[in-house]
Amino acid sequence: MGIVPEDGKVLPPPGIVNRNSVWLSGIGWFSAMLNNAFNHRPPLKSGVHRQFLFATIGWYIGYHLTKYENYTYARLDRDMNEYVKLHPERFETKEKKTFAEIVEPFHPIR
Repeated sequence: MGIVPEDGKVLPPPGIVNRNSVWLSGIGWFSAMLNNAFNHRPPLKSGVHRQFLFATIGWYIGYHLTKYENYTYARLDRDMNEYVKLHPERFETKEKKTFAEIVEPFHPIR
């Protein structure tokens, strides 16, 4: 159960530290500090348990968003590769050129 369908369960799990988790945990921590500031409490000292809770919730949401993002990109890659296999005439391989064939000869003028 979750936001990732069953065929996405075969993907490897994302790392515990990823950009979505870090950003959303920072946003959660900052929102707890902002709540403290709006209620005229010392932002860093009061409600440390709430700061930890909001940061943990943000980390959890970020982790699962990364899982869904990985599933979406894997699904798109699978569909694209399947299309390339079904229509090979549209994706012909070009002959490889060397670097010397691409670059024009250089003759300095004095």
